[in-house]
Amino acid sequence: MKQIIKTLILAGITGFIAFAILTVPDQASEASIRGLNIWWESVFPTLLPFFIIAELLMSFGVVNFIGVLFEPIMRPIFNVPGVGSFAWTMGMVSGYPTGAKISAHLREEQQISQIEAERLVSFSNASSPLFIIGVIAGGLFHDLKLGVLLLACHYIANTLVGICMRFYGTSKEKDKKAGRKKVSVKRALKEMHRTRLNDPRPFGQVMGDAVLNSVKTLVMIGGFIILFSVFTKLLFILGISPIIASGFHILFKMLMLPIELALPFLSGLFEITLGSQMISQISIDNLLAQMIIVSFILGFHGLSVQAQVSSIIAKTDIRFAPYFFARFLHAIFAGLLTIVLYKPLYVNRQAFELESTPVSADLTQSFWVQTLDTVKHIGPVITIIFLAIAVLLLYKRRTY
Repeated sequence: MKQIIKTLILAGITGFIAFAILTVPDQASEASIRGLNIWWESVFPTLLPFFIIAELLMSFGVVNFIGVLFEPIMRPIFNVPGVGSFAWTMGMVSGYPTGAKISAHLREEQQISQIEAERLVSFSNASSPLFIIGVIAGGLFHDLKLGVLLLACHYIANTLVGICMRFYGTSKEKDKKAGRKKVSVKRALKEMHRTRLNDPRPFGQVMGDAVLNSVKTLVMIGGFIILFSVFTKLLFILGISPIIASGFHILFKMLMLPIELALPFLSGLFEITLGSQMISQISIDNLLAQMIIVSFILGFHGLSVQAQVSSIIAKTDIRFAPYFFARFLHAIFAGLLTIVLYKPLYVNRQAFELESTPVSADLTQSFWVQTLDTVKHIGPVITIIFLAIAVLLLYKRRTY
C-alpha cells in the first residue's frame, strides 16, 4: 500500500511539473537557461579541477597517506578515520557536493564503514570561499566584508556539526580505541605505496577515468541545477511560493525577523543563489536579519544541493537521513553564530577600516572580484573543452 501511494505521489508531482511547464513555456525556458548559465559558467569550471585532482590523489594513494597522519586528529574529534580529513578539506575548499563525492568513493573502496561515511557526509559538504565571498558578499550584497562574517559562521557551524555527529551510531559500532596507532610517516608512505600497487591501471587510464568520472558527476549536478531553477520559478509563477511563505510569517514574527524575508527564505530553501539574490534585493534597514537568513540557507544547502548529494550517495549504502538532519543543525548553528559574530566581525571591523582605510582591503576585494570575473569569462570554454574530451574518451573506449 505504501509503495502504491508513493508511486501515485511521484507520478502526480511529475505530471504537475510537466503541465506547469506547458502552461508557461517561455518562463520555464528562461529559468532553464538561467540554471544552465550558472552551471557552465561557474559550477563546472570551478568544481572540475577539484574532482579530477581528488580522483587522482585517491588512485595514487595520497589520501591513504593523509589518512594515517590525521587519524589521531579526526578520530577523537569527529569519530571518523584519518582519510576523512581529505573529504572535509576538499569539501570546504571546492564547495558542495565535493565532500559527498569523496565520501562515497571512500565507502566504495571500503576505507570507511557505513556509519563513518554517514558521519563524514554530514559535515564534509560546505560552500566554497569563492561562492560565499565572491558571489554572495561581493556579487549580491556588494560588500566583501560580509564575506568574512558569512565564511566564519559557515565553517565554524560546519565544524560544530561534525562534533555533534561524532556521537551518531556509536551504539552500533564496536570500540575502536584498541585499534588506534601512533602517527608514523614511514607507515603512511608504505600505505600510499601499497594502495598504488593494488591499482593495476596504467597512468593513461587513471587520467581518463578521473576525467570521465568527474564530467559525469558534473553533468548530473548540472541537471539538478536546471531542474530546481525551473521548479522554483514555476512555484512562484503559479502563486504557490507566496502561499507557503505566508506560513512563515508567524515564525518570523516570533523570532523578530522582518516578514519581507519570508519569500526569499523559502526560495533559498530550494536554491541558495536565487534565495540570496532575493534577500539582497529586499530594501530593509536590518542587515543583521538578512545575514541570519543567508547563513541559515547556506547551512541548509538548499534542496537542489541536497538532491545532488542524494544522487551521489545513492550508489552506496550511505543513508540520506543523517545528512538531512545535519543540514538543520548546520543552518541553526550558522544563524546563531551570525548573531554572535555580527558585531565583532563586521560592525567593529568596518568601523576600524573606515578609520584606517588599509590598502590591503582593496587588494583583497580586487582579488575575489577578478577571480570570479575570470571564472565567468573562461568557464564556458573550459566546460566545452572537457565535455568534448569526455565524449572522445567514451568513443575510443567503445571502439576498442
